[in-house]
Amino acid sequence: MAPDATASSAASPFQRVDAVRLVKEDPKVSDRVKGDLKPCVADAYPVDTSYGNLTNTGAPDVVVNVLTCGDAVGIGTYVYRRKDDGAYENVFALEEPAVYAAIDRGDLLVTKQRYAKDDPVAYPSGEDVITFRWTGDKFTQHDIVRTEYSKAVDGDLTGPVPAPADE
Repeated sequence: MAPDATASSAASPFQRVDAVRLVKEDPKVSDRVKGDLKPCVADAYPVDTSYGNLTNTGAPDVVVNVLTCGDAVGIGTYVYRRKDDGAYENVFALEEPAVYAAIDRGDLLVTKQRYAKDDPVAYPSGEDVITFRWTGDKFTQHDIVRTEYSKAVDGDLTGPVPAPADE
């Protein structure tokens, strides 16, 4: 089925924001994250930005994930809500290694990788996915799902390396 041409040509409700500027000018963002927020190459910053309805203001909210350049590990995630005057206010912040947020059908999903002692960055022990919902004037935790990863699959760095199958 072909996409509706009128729907794709309609004006988008998503107005792009300068996510790097939002983070750098935000007093709620730690000096550590601001200091780590530097271009990886030329003027390409390690920032992922999503737009969607989280706080029911009628204007899209902005989710900003700040990552490391080398391995793209999230070091901070923030939600900005557009105020009536057009400015953005920080309504959610979480700063810790291996965190990433996304919008899913009006919910804020925050994924936190969990590492046991001696876990390499590439092989966490598991993850928590926490669902937050906007209630009144703040986000409240609605649900949490914990996943424990098997060390037998792609995580056991001490075992033998499988040989390729003969063709």
